[in-house]
Amino acid sequence: MRLTARRLNRATLARQMLLRREPCDPVDAVRRVVALQAQEPASPYLALWSRLEPFDPAALDTAFADHAIVKATLMRITLHAVTASDYPAFHEAMQITLRPARFNHRRFRSAGLSIADTEALIPDLLAFAATPRSNAEIDAFLDSRLGDHPKPSAWWALRQVGPFVHAPADAPWSFGPRPAYIAAREQDRPGDGQASLQWLVRRYLEGFGPASIQDIAAFGLLRRPPVRAAVEALSGSLERLEGPDGTELFDVPEGLRPPEGTAAPPRLMTMWDSVLLAHADRSRIIPAEYRKLVIRSNGDILPTLLVDGYVAGVWRPVDGAIEAIAFHRLAADAWAGLEAEARSLLALLASRDPKVYGRYGRWWADLPRAEVRILGA
Repeated sequence: MRLTARRLNRATLARQMLLRREPCDPVDAVRRVVALQAQEPASPYLALWSRLEPFDPAALDTAFADHAIVKATLMRITLHAVTASDYPAFHEAMQITLRPARFNHRRFRSAGLSIADTEALIPDLLAFAATPRSNAEIDAFLDSRLGDHPKPSAWWALRQVGPFVHAPADAPWSFGPRPAYIAAREQDRPGDGQASLQWLVRRYLEGFGPASIQDIAAFGLLRRPPVRAAVEALSGSLERLEGPDGTELFDVPEGLRPPEGTAAPPRLMTMWDSVLLAHADRSRIIPAEYRKLVIRSNGDILPTLLVDGYVAGVWRPVDGAIEAIAFHRLAADAWAGLEAEARSLLALLASRDPKVYGRYGRWWADLPRAEVRILGA
C-alpha cells in the first residue's frame, strides 16, 4: 500500500491525539503518545493541554510526584517525559547512543577516569540518590569516593548513562531551572539491549508511525544498522508500506490511519513538541519552507500554530494575550479556532506562568509576518 503525504500526516496526528482532544488521564496519554519533549518544564503540560479534554494540570503534577511519569535524558540525548513502565526499556535501548556521547566526550576523558571504575560507582550512587540530590551534593559524594577530580567528569556522564531521573520540585511546572536527581524507582529492565531497542521501535511506531528506518533512527539519534536489525527482528509483527516517494515504511497492524480528508482542528503547539521532531522527513508536519523558521540555529523549536495539520506560524504570550504570527494568510475559520485555543491556553497559563517561554523572545525579530493577530485578549 502506498500512502499519500496527507495520509501520513493524519496518521501521526491521530496517534498523537491531535485530531480531537480525548478524555484520558496523563499517564495513559503519555503512554499513547510515547514521549513528550521536556527541555522546558512547561512543555509536557502544554503538550497534554493540546491533546486532552478535560486537562487538569494537577493530575500531571501528581503523576510526576508519584513517579508514574518520569523526566530523564533519553531520545536524541534530550529530556523527555515518559511513563515509568516505558522508562527502563527506553533507557536501556538508548545506551548505544548515551554511552558513547558521554564516555567518548573530552569532558569525561579529560578527568582521567576509566569507564569501568566510573560505572562501578553506580550502585552506591543509586543508594545515595534514593532521595533527591542536587548536582553539588552528588559531586561531593563522588569526590569522597574518587578524590578531587576535574569537573565535569563522573557525574556529568553517569547522570545520563545511569538510571537517574529528574526529581520533581515545588515549581509551577513540577521542575525548576536547577535540576535535582533521584534514582529511578523502576529498575526492572530487560537486561538485553536488542530486546529493549525492539521495544522502543515498536512503541515509536505505535505513536508516530508509519515510519521509515531513517525516521526511527532520527527519533532516537540512533545509528541505522541497529535500528534496521531491530525492525527485521520485529518483521513478523509489522506491516510494510510505501511512502509517497516510494520509501519503505513500517507500521504496527493496529495503527490508526484515518482518511486524508479527515479534519484537523487548529492547535497551539508547545515548544519542542515531539510531533515536530519525530521523523527524519519533518515535512510530515512542517512545510519545508518553514522548517528553518521554527527550528532555530541552536536547536530551539518555537511554539507553533498548527492549521489543517501543518505548521502555519508561531505564537508567544504577550501582555496577557497570545501573539500569533502566521507565515501565510489564514482563513477566517482557522483564526476563529486559534482564538478559542488561545483563550483556553491563557486560562491554564494564568494559574502557572503567564510569561511562559519569555526568554526565547529573541527569535521573533526576524520572522516573516503574513498576518499577526492578538488572540484571547
